[in-house]
Amino acid sequence: MQDKVEERSLVNVLNRLRKDGYKYDFKVSGDGKLCTMEDKETFSPDQVRIVDFYRFEGESDPDDMSILYAMETTTGLRGTISNSYGPYADESVDNFLKQVEDLGKNLDKKDK
Repeated sequence: MQDKVEERSLVNVLNRLRKDGYKYDFKVSGDGKLCTMEDKETFSPDQVRIVDFYRFEGESDPDDMSILYAMETTTGLRGTISNSYGPYADESVDNFLKQVEDLGKNLDKKDK
């Protein structure tokens, strides 16, 4: 991926990711699975890989802090999901992403 320093806004990063094929907007469903906004497909943490992430901090308001994840599923869908930091964070998104990250750590341990 390109140098993250060049990209200062969420909109710029989203536009570039869309051009790179990350065309789906993901969300976490009520049952704790990742899905497309249309709920056509759902994915468990072991079916998802975090490709990259981008942190954004509000210049004038610390409450504007957010993170954007570029993700890919085992079926080849590529898209993004975002979340806030602090009291405005969506706990279901945090929980799902932590499971994905933990699975990635376990994969690294198997290689040793």
